Amino acid sequence: MSSAVRIAYGDFGRVALLDMDRSLVRHAHPHCHVLLKVEGADTAFTVGNRLVPLSEGNAVLVNAWEPHAYVHVPKSAATVILALYIEPQWLQLIHKSWVSSSAPQFFQSPSGEITPRIRKLAMTLAEQMVHDPGGRVAQEKLLSELMISTIERFAQWRAGASVSILASANKHRIDWRIRRALDVIRTQPRGVTMDQVAKEAGLSRSHFYRLFQRNVDVSPHVYMNVFKMEMAVRSIVDSNDCLSTLSGNLGFSAPSHFSRFFRENAGVTPSEFRSVTRMGLSAQA
Repeated sequence: MSSAVRIAYGDFGRVALLDMDRSLVRHAHPHCHVLLKVEGADTAFTVGNRLVPLSEGNAVLVNAWEPHAYVHVPKSAATVILALYIEPQWLQLIHKSWVSSSAPQFFQSPSGEITPRIRKLAMTLAEQMVHDPGGRVAQEKLLSELMISTIERFAQWRAGASVSILASANKHRIDWRIRRALDVIRTQPRGVTMDQVAKEAGLSRSHFYRLFQRNVDVSPHVYMNVFKMEMAVRSIVDSNDCLSTLSGNLGFSAPSHFSRFFRENAGVTPSEFRSVTRMGLSAQA
């Protein structure tokens, strides 16, 4: 069964060292997302409509809001993966144009051959997380060096490219009915249903789904699940509420449904995510 070896959480976003032997559902993140193999079997992710290999020499690169899924071959060996979910505001502190990491097309390709430096930094960061979970300063320095090397190799980050990325992201105006739907999802992600969102937008269910996908490039369910997952992560780490309370606050009818949703999106249960994350935070303290 998949498990979390270590999870680091902070202003940078989060970094998870995961021992994966189970596929994940199609999902997305509001961050740029980098996946690097540490050890174990070679494996793959689907990014958009492409099957992308993950190996010692090849990274998987996922843009913000880009649907993707982990594909584990049944009965094959597990893979230890270093998964980076990086906040654009943190990257902006390194280079001001890197705020564009929140836009589509920041990474030109979902697959890339890594350099020896990227490999060394990834392995060193993984080792630091395992052997010194409280070493926040050293880990964040390694993470910044790793992201600098990764972005310089794979991303369109220079000033002109960043402008073109952001312009591309805004090249079409979002239909006002879909803007209304987005507002409803952002402000009421806990208990609202898609039928209710479609009604608020003044659209039939089928027309709503087609128009949403055309305007936002992800389905309404994927979009809503992103908000639920980010709320879940913050609540699990930052609050002391029991998981049954968090489950109800997030609109799940039963804690088991919440646990399954979280595991299918993150690879581990909410209780394991909380215990592993807090182990690192308490070690820092």
